[in-house]
Amino acid sequence: MPNTATSFLKKSATKAADLEHRRKINFNIGKYNAVVPKGKEQFVDVAIAKEKAKNIKWRALEKLDEYLEQFEQKITERGAKVIWAENAEQALAEINKICKAANCTTLVKSKSMVTEEIHLNQFLESNGIESVETDLGEYIQQLDGEAPYHIVTPAMHKSKEDVAILFHEKLGTPLNLTPEELTIVARKKLREKYVQAQVGVTGANFILADIGGIAITENEGNARLSCAWPNTHIVIAGIEKVLPSVQDLHLFWPLLSTFGTGQQVTVYNSIITGPRQLKETDGPTNMYVILLDNGRTNLLANPTAREALYCIRCGACLNACPVYKNIGGHSYETTYSGPIGKVITPYLKGEDYNHLSNASSLCGNCTEVCPVKINLHELLLHNRHEAVVKGSSTLTERIAWKAWKQASLNRNLMNIGSGKMKNWVVSNVFKGWAQHRKEIVFGEKTFNKMWQEKVEKSK
Repeated sequence: MPNTATSFLKKSATKAADLEHRRKINFNIGKYNAVVPKGKEQFVDVAIAKEKAKNIKWRALEKLDEYLEQFEQKITERGAKVIWAENAEQALAEINKICKAANCTTLVKSKSMVTEEIHLNQFLESNGIESVETDLGEYIQQLDGEAPYHIVTPAMHKSKEDVAILFHEKLGTPLNLTPEELTIVARKKLREKYVQAQVGVTGANFILADIGGIAITENEGNARLSCAWPNTHIVIAGIEKVLPSVQDLHLFWPLLSTFGTGQQVTVYNSIITGPRQLKETDGPTNMYVILLDNGRTNLLANPTAREALYCIRCGACLNACPVYKNIGGHSYETTYSGPIGKVITPYLKGEDYNHLSNASSLCGNCTEVCPVKINLHELLLHNRHEAVVKGSSTLTERIAWKAWKQASLNRNLMNIGSGKMKNWVVSNVFKGWAQHRKEIVFGEKTFNKMWQEKVEKSK
């Protein structure tokens, strides 16, 4: 078993037994569940909206190369520079060059999971550059030295009391501050950084091919400030973020906000099509867009799993997943947690993360809530199958399941033996079953046997 799997089992077992964690996460997800139905009311037929969104993402991936080149052409015409990065190392090297050219000592960044994916903050700090998270949740996590807990809500696992204690320890604030007062403290600290920063970094919720634009959706305005105040703006986006047209936003922005936070639309929605133009009074002088692969083409090359690239990072599947709600976001030890993380991480980070696909009840709730109709529970089964085909299972496990299959396909074999004997076989031969579950209890007679006896008596 790889170290990643061993560590996952240890962390998830510990967190699952943490009742205080469960209280906090269920409280916060409960707030989410209360508002999402209200957000859905804006759609005449939410099922049709989801189907249309899936079809648009399907078309975007089918012609991904064409749309990316179209985007590059359009945004380059307006003065931005597009950089193609095959992996995290290439992306970080390019960012380092840009920062050196800008004489950067302070960098501000808005919320971006792809920057977490390439570990941007750690890289910049190792190169003597202060990197400041400007999203409140991300700022809290950065102060605490933790990675984001959730795709959309980075500090979901923290209560207001936890944040008050953290600010007291790190910023010297009184312990009794309210959430509003804590927000004011963070705002004051961060506004100073916007003015000081030479470089601002954002992600991209969507890449708009037809106009050469970057669409960003947010609730705090920190992304706008991060790309407008500094002289240099760097966008880092996964290549799967493409939408064919700006006209698609009228569907995707409401879907993302409803399934992400329960809103009809988020507070700030921006489309950025390049650096400051000649007659414009504000905005950055330089703009760079880094298009990151980092394993995404591995997903694209898989005919079955490629639909995971439809994901718009709303986080709905995390909120719906019974496993996630019990073990928490950090147990996964990956950038993307929850059902979508289990599906895509083996393609992004390698076979050492195949174990994640087994951490699922396969209840299908993740598929049910996905706004772009990704068949997440089926993809988890697909990942399991591929892992076994590639040899991740042990010889003992393969022999045991082959025996189980043969017995299950043969009625006479199923009828052989008493319930006690079958219980002993499962507990002692299939040891993995009882290790994490209650012991299985077989009836003394199979239904088939009881039916045969009933038929015999009725004659």
